[in-house]
Amino acid sequence: MASSSEYDNIEYTPNWTRKQNKQFEVALTIHREDTPDKWEKIAEAVDGKSAEEVKIHYEILVEMIKDIESGKVPIPDYKS
Repeated sequence: MASSSEYDNIEYTPNWTRKQNKQFEVALTIHREDTPDKWEKIAEAVDGKSAEEVKIHYEILVEMIKDIESGKVPIPDYKS
């Protein structure tokens, strides 16, 4: 079971800036599941990140959402 401490002190995943997270979010809205070379295209939109890094970032976010929805962890308190 995941604990909220696993998600403390992270900006989604380590070494991601707010700007990179925003770039990632925007790129996800453009490059849907059926987009060829999806992760490469998203990586091109995110400063300094590789296709592997954006894919891992996505997978971590999916797991966080599953944990939150299942009640395993509280909703993170993201500071603005």
